[in-house]
Amino acid sequence: MNKPASRASRRIATLAVSFSLLAAGLLGTSLPARAEEGKLRIAEQFGIVYLLLNVAQEQKLIEKHGKALGQPVEVEFVKLSGGAAVNEALLAGSIDIAGAGVGPLLTLWDRTLGKQNVKGVASLGNFPYYLTSNNPAVKTIADFTDKDRIALPAVGVSVQSRILQLASARLWGDAQYNRLDKITVALPHPEATAAIIKGGTEITGHFGNPPFQEQGLAGNPNARIVLKSYDVLGGPSSATVLYATEKFRNESPKTYKAFVSALAEAAQFVRANPEAAADIFIRTNHSNVDRKLLLSIIRNPEVEFKLTPQNTQALAAFMFRVGAIRNKPASVKDYFFDDAHNAQGS
Repeated sequence: MNKPASRASRRIATLAVSFSLLAAGLLGTSLPARAEEGKLRIAEQFGIVYLLLNVAQEQKLIEKHGKALGQPVEVEFVKLSGGAAVNEALLAGSIDIAGAGVGPLLTLWDRTLGKQNVKGVASLGNFPYYLTSNNPAVKTIADFTDKDRIALPAVGVSVQSRILQLASARLWGDAQYNRLDKITVALPHPEATAAIIKGGTEITGHFGNPPFQEQGLAGNPNARIVLKSYDVLGGPSSATVLYATEKFRNESPKTYKAFVSALAEAAQFVRANPEAAADIFIRTNHSNVDRKLLLSIIRNPEVEFKLTPQNTQALAAFMFRVGAIRNKPASVKDYFFDDAHNAQGS
């Protein structure tokens, strides 16, 4: 292996350890494990898919709606990377609301059924996710070889990983659904994007999310889209969702209601004020993303900011079929809470 590849390997290993330590550090804090009315700890990750949380944070919408209900709410936002770290934090009681992909939600719903009963609170909207590559030889997923490495948030667990598995199952059959897992590596989106733009490392693929996937495509003329999530899932779909334990929902009803109301207001704000929303994303994330690029994503007709989950059952059915989850959900109502905004979910 050449020296750049070796340095990339060490970089990946260092990042993996760093984020493991971050998760461990979070789990080891003295935050209360019991849900407490008026206390809300939210885990988010990277990308514009978390824009509704950014708006709610900057405009203090959760606090606003809590006050309207007569319940002051103290809100804390925690930044993590990867569904595995988020799920561990939720089970440990270190956070109350988890933000991750549909894949991690289904994994935890299955794992906690009849116990903590983790379910979805809301979607953060519909976003197309792209698998991109800077390797000129890669036109489809069949072109990846053992020399390539595909970066994604969490190997085998993240929604990107599950979508790649579903695409693999359709190409090579269910028995080989995880055929490409061996060349995937866990890497936060910012670092993966930098690798795609720079080139010369073993990272030749990135299954990302907005705005990182667009930054990678704009920053490297050799980068191209290999796979689109909407094509795999059969249309627009919720990629990133928020979920919580049944215990939190039951023990903190006013805090829960304030949170959902804040999300609904944030979604309405983004739809009505895309430019202001773009500025909020840049400020809250201390991002240097090009504002014009950001606005093009927010205004993309394939992007929709809404709370109702859409087109998540294809992934749920696939995960059950290949044994990734043991329990078969009959409908979206099995793994999302029975709230008004989820009633028409799919």
